[in-house]
Formats: sequence, structure tokens, C-alpha cells
Amino acid sequence: MMGSTENLVVEKSYRFSLMIIELYHYLTDEKREYVLSKQLLRCGTSIGANVNEAQAAISRNEFVAKVSIASKEARECKYWLSLLRDSGYIDEQREKTKKFFNEIDSLINITTKIVKTGQKNAK
Repeated sequence: MMGSTENLVVEKSYRFSLMIIELYHYLTDEKREYVLSKQLLRCGTSIGANVNEAQAAISRNEFVAKVSIASKEARECKYWLSLLRDSGYIDEQREKTKKFFNEIDSLINITTKIVKTGQKNAK
């Protein structure tokens, strides 16, 4: 059930989780921001958890459902990142901030593609 796109999303979502954890520490330690950062930590690490869980799916439908949850979590994560950027907690000019948005857009695109392909193949 796992192809090269799924391997890529497993690796990317894990690396992204590590980035999110680092950002969470920055936000809580340096900026003293605890509410938005906690939401970001939850959904940002949930992407990889759901992608990883999908790898053990016993059916195509279960696999698609788990990756679909990961896709929704990625979209939520982009929302929190946007709020943090637009409220001034993270600087939109910094390369790291740009990397967060590039990575989350990539994860959204990959998970959406996997879900759409999985749904099409299930028919």
C-alpha cells in the first residue's frame, strides 16, 4: 500500500514535527506565548502521527481516512502559523518562517494528492 509518495510524506511530516517542536520552544521561552503555540504544537505534530498510523492501515479506506486526518491537521497548522505570523509572534521576513510555510504547503499538497488518489483507486 505504501509507495514513494507515502515514504516522502512520512519523512517530511516527521521533520516538520521537529521544526514545530523547536518553534513551540521559541514561542513559549522567548515570546511567552502559550495558547496559539500549544494549538500549533498539537496539530503540527499530529500530521506525522496520523501519517505514521496510516502506514499500518488494514484497508485502503482506513489508509485514506488517516491521511485525510493528516491533511486536515496540516491545514489547521497553516492557520495557526498564519495567525502567529500576522500577529507578530513570528517574523514573516525570516527564512525560517518562509521554510515553515513552504513545508506546510508541501505537506498539504502531498496529503491531498494521496487522499484523492486513494479515493479514486477505491472506486
